[in-house]
Amino acid sequence: MTDVYLLSGFLGSGKTSLLMKLIAQLKEQGKRPAVLMNEFGSISIDSDTVGTSDNIPLKELLNGCICCTGSEQTEAQLQGLLEENEDIDVILIETTGAAHPVEALDAIYSPLFADRLNIKGIVTVADSKRWLEREKLSPQIRSLFMEQIRHAHIILANKSDLLTDSSMATVTMEISNLNEHAPIIQTKNADVSFSFIEETLGKMDKPLEKSILSGRNLPLSSKLLVFNSPVDKEQFEDWVKSLPDTVYRMKGYVPVKDIKNPYLFQYAYGMVNWLPEYVKMEPRLVVIGEGIGQLTYPY
Repeated sequence: MTDVYLLSGFLGSGKTSLLMKLIAQLKEQGKRPAVLMNEFGSISIDSDTVGTSDNIPLKELLNGCICCTGSEQTEAQLQGLLEENEDIDVILIETTGAAHPVEALDAIYSPLFADRLNIKGIVTVADSKRWLEREKLSPQIRSLFMEQIRHAHIILANKSDLLTDSSMATVTMEISNLNEHAPIIQTKNADVSFSFIEETLGKMDKPLEKSILSGRNLPLSSKLLVFNSPVDKEQFEDWVKSLPDTVYRMKGYVPVKDIKNPYLFQYAYGMVNWLPEYVKMEPRLVVIGEGIGQLTYPY
């Protein structure tokens, strides 16, 4: 049977960083991982990053949530991974930040391959800084954030380097009060050993819950911004800083003046990150949040 690990967590928490680290560790162990990624919009930004890893079977679920309307597509993509790759050892499923983790688990239980998949559990990446300021989130979004933690089997209290030891102690205590069964690991850049995850979930005696009705109809939406000309980097960052708190996540490729290739740009919870690209990517940016329908880049 093929082991399946579900990677959960809110937008911008560090799930893709965790995914990339687990892929590297599995390859070092001589195992062949495969990946199913659920992108919130129609553009596969994170999938492009994972796709650069050599010989990693990859399927995508775009423009839909793995946990509800996308469940049939999820089944088809998993079936494709299994049929096209007979030698895979582990499937890593990264859910969109809008997915309820138990509904996502429910979507991957199928009679088509029930005898071929061993669902190991849910690893949730929690943004420690966002946890401390969760009251700023809308009630529905805050509820989802907490549900993702409540139903985890392992929790990474990520971005620990952004907080003091005292604040991290508060985060750990409060999260443990919400989920007393899951071990909590304080991490930077979602750095954790796959062996630890494997051993911890292997000892788990709590059966996986298979259904729960919540986390649906969230007011999140995505918007695609396309750039026709390069931007001034400083001016662009000023625009990002002016955005409302209801913009939770941005990711994509932003063309910058006097730079040959667009930068990989990521934004989460007030923090921006620019990474140089060595191949020319389409200059487009996916924005995820609430009430962003009229959002435009004005310059």
